[in-house]
Amino acid sequence: MENFFLDNEDILFHLDHIDLDRVIAYKEDSFQEAKKYSYAPVDSEDAMDSYKKVLSIIGEICGETLEPLAAEIDEEGVDLVDGEVVYAKGTRKVLDMFAKADLMGFCMPRKYGGLNFPATLLTIAAEIVSRADASFLNFGLQQDIGETINKFASDKQKAEILPKLTSGEYGSSMILTEPDAGSDLQAVNLRAHQDANGNWFLSGVKRFISNGNGQIGLVLVRSEDGQTGARGLSFFLYKRDEHMKIRRLEHKLGIHGSPTCELQFTNAPATLIGERKRGLTKYTMWLMNSARLGIASQALGIAEAAYREADKYAKERIQFGKFIREFPPVFEMLTEMRVAIEAGRTLLYETARIVDLKEGLEHMKEKYPERSAEFRSDIKKYSRLANLLTPMIKAYNTEMANKIAYDAIQIHGGTGYMQEFNVERHYRDARITNIYEGTTQLQVVAAIGGVTSGTAAAVLDEYDSEDYSYAPELHKKLQKTRLEFDKSLIGVKEMDDDNFVTFHSRRCVEMVTDLVQGYLLLRDANHSERKMKIAGIFIEKMQARVHMNMHYILDNGSTFLKNYTDIID
Repeated sequence: MENFFLDNEDILFHLDHIDLDRVIAYKEDSFQEAKKYSYAPVDSEDAMDSYKKVLSIIGEICGETLEPLAAEIDEEGVDLVDGEVVYAKGTRKVLDMFAKADLMGFCMPRKYGGLNFPATLLTIAAEIVSRADASFLNFGLQQDIGETINKFASDKQKAEILPKLTSGEYGSSMILTEPDAGSDLQAVNLRAHQDANGNWFLSGVKRFISNGNGQIGLVLVRSEDGQTGARGLSFFLYKRDEHMKIRRLEHKLGIHGSPTCELQFTNAPATLIGERKRGLTKYTMWLMNSARLGIASQALGIAEAAYREADKYAKERIQFGKFIREFPPVFEMLTEMRVAIEAGRTLLYETARIVDLKEGLEHMKEKYPERSAEFRSDIKKYSRLANLLTPMIKAYNTEMANKIAYDAIQIHGGTGYMQEFNVERHYRDARITNIYEGTTQLQVVAAIGGVTSGTAAAVLDEYDSEDYSYAPELHKKLQKTRLEFDKSLIGVKEMDDDNFVTFHSRRCVEMVTDLVQGYLLLRDANHSERKMKIAGIFIEKMQARVHMNMHYILDNGSTFLKNYTDIID
């Protein structure tokens, strides 16, 4: 039987070695719920056992049912019939299986029918699902809306909505983008107004809304007359009714099983979440950061699927009298694909663990205000780390997935270009990942502040202080490469030119990403000889990339800025 959890040795490796004890302690709060719920864990070991059992269930559904239906789902797609979205038959079948297995409330609290799993486990589950069918993640394990409601909504809103999300009765969507407000969410213009009784109503158009047919939507809305920019925006909970119409479905390059809708709101009743004027700066940013982890997982799943297809084909395809996997140009591509995937996975899990610690500490502070001083310093630390690493992993994994899907087709040759082969679908599905929930360019904007302010330096210092006595030469290479990054950053800052900093932001962020992944892979190498070889290959390649970027920044970095207008004008 196919099981996409049990057949992935790298996921199993990380689950055996990742330190989740503190995450579990915060999530379970001294395991108080074990007395109330039969499925609640009694200690950390019991929690890990539950995690693995649930992941195995997901892995079996994905391997045995979802993946075999993925090509059919892609071909059938979605349809709009009498104003309602109709999913592909395969999608409906697997959604029903997930609901019956109680998987729809993966991260939700048990009192609302959820499993109360941490984000780290969600990233693993999301990768497994996306390896089977990337489009299914957009509604099959979409926890971001429920988590946002749980964190910021009123008790009344939570009690009404969350049980129906966890049961699978309700689907959900984040309703942010508009025709004139894509990446620039400060330009949102869908309006909210109040009647004489204080009730809120929404009017306007939203576009490119994934799963916009969901019964529940979180909507970013301009609520303050006369106020432009972010301070005029608020966040609303909308329950679908006749005042919102799905005007059309987008015809997309990929993820055909997921509907992308254009929505028309006409005096649609909604309820405010949290405080007015904080819609973008607080609630949407939290929601999008959570969603970005999900997209990083989605991209990783696509990359894993594409790599496996390419590796299988290379083992079977004979040219010039031998399997093409034996030719250096092909085995180099496959090796680099495998290394890139494992580098993405170790950074993804580290980022999710840090997000879990941040959220757990904030929850403990809220629950035990008398202990707030105890948590304050760590909350600040993990918030900075999460704000740096989340856009970094979203940028890395999504760009990596596109490269791996591209190379997977190249290894297949002409056959990979044909729709009969899965890599063609993976290539199309991967392309959206570095666009939605913030393009790679916007991830760089989100991360560069942490690079220039010193957060990145503190992260690298902390990783460097760990014991790498089992790999001293690789550690020295990392330290040498770190010095080259430091020189590059000093060079960028010394220019005292915002345009120069912006121009080199992506190079700086990618240098930090390389270094962090190098340290994490070296940490993994303490547990595995194979991981030592992975770390060696990655660090050797990474040194060359950082060195190249350093010289471009320090020696040639201003030539482009001086001359580009003469090229494109």
